[in-house]
Amino acid sequence: MTPYLRHEAPEPAPEPDARLLDTAAMQRVGGRLGSNPAGVYRDAAGRSFYVKELESPAHARNEWLAAQLYRLAGAPTLHYRRTRAADQIATDYVVLDKKLISQLDEGERRQAQRWLGVHAWTANWDAAGYGGDNQGLAGGTVLTLDVGGALEFRAQGSPKGRAFGTEVGELDRLRQDPDNPHARRLFGDMAEDALHEAVEVVMRIADGDIRACVLAHGGSVALAEKMVARKADLARRLGA
Repeated sequence: MTPYLRHEAPEPAPEPDARLLDTAAMQRVGGRLGSNPAGVYRDAAGRSFYVKELESPAHARNEWLAAQLYRLAGAPTLHYRRTRAADQIATDYVVLDKKLISQLDEGERRQAQRWLGVHAWTANWDAAGYGGDNQGLAGGTVLTLDVGGALEFRAQGSPKGRAFGTEVGELDRLRQDPDNPHARRLFGDMAEDALHEAVEVVMRIADGDIRACVLAHGGSVALAEKMVARKADLARRLGA
């Protein structure tokens, strides 16, 4: 006797997440502003976004997570948004008042220096930018314009591997490395008390909040523990 085969209707496709930007439905209105393939897109409501096309979904997740850690620390960046295309990442398009570190006045430079601890903690080797173009001014606030060089990947996309470990040598290298001249010019003259204040920004983040942030935004348990260990190493380096 042939058994009866029950044919069930397929599960309906999940509804698109309205929080994800659908760049395929937008109009491209401008070209790239940095080193990655990218463009300025406008949606039907007239909102503009800067959209980067990255090497893989892993690169997009990495940059999104880095942006959330900056946000957790209170460090100002452009407003990041996720897209339906898994290998893209977007930010709200902002017209900057100043686009280069060389244009910042002394007060604005000191404002940028406040976030050295966050750059070091997240291993953002590109904090200043290849051409001094990763710090900009909008509405009186100095912003980090791109965090794609933080955490597990270099700004150009290659993996950092063992160079991204639990020791935060970036605290010194961002201030002293002659191969990173714009970072050296921006952070190299920081006084000892300013250096302590920059590290204290990271020290004030609870370990539990670090773990929760990493896990909530696509990171692994191993990465969460690494970020907690990097925070501890920052404290050790300054005797905090």
